[in-house]
Amino acid sequence: MNRMTKRALVGLALTASILLFVAPSAQSASTATAVMHDASGERAGVVVLRAKGQRLTVTARMALPTGAAGFHGFHIHTVGVCDPATGFASAGGHLGSVEGHVHDDHAGDMPSLLVQEDGRATLAFETDRAMLDQIFDGDGAAVIVHQGADNFANIPERYAPNGPDATTLNTGDAGARLLCGELR
Repeated sequence: MNRMTKRALVGLALTASILLFVAPSAQSASTATAVMHDASGERAGVVVLRAKGQRLTVTARMALPTGAAGFHGFHIHTVGVCDPATGFASAGGHLGSVEGHVHDDHAGDMPSLLVQEDGRATLAFETDRAMLDQIFDGDGAAVIVHQGADNFANIPERYAPNGPDATTLNTGDAGARLLCGELR
């Protein structure tokens, strides 16, 4: 089986799981869904947030290109706009961020997404750091998968005696925005 056939099969399986995973009747004020796309507009997965009292259950299923294996920064960003012409910068900074990237205070920071060698990734967790009312504010919110791993601004003093630099503080060194999905 060639690479293109494998990618097509993974894409079909992902589409089928998305349709099963996010039934239209399941959408409500207690659920937010982001259909993830890459910069070329290719569908790459789905993220669902479900309110459970004072917690959110987050479930993600992705199919990234082969070669994307490893950890990727995975965040909720402040603006619900995924414009590929801006490199998805249109999605703003991390939800809950205020000047700099102090991870202890970011509602939008989520556990890293681990992508397997075949490009598939799944993630499920609960959080009490973000609520749907933050997401459904005036300008919405988006989920971003970054190109690299997020170090959560954890740079030990022995490596950086003056603390993390501005890039680490602003992005956790997660790099470019690889996928984006507007939460609806």
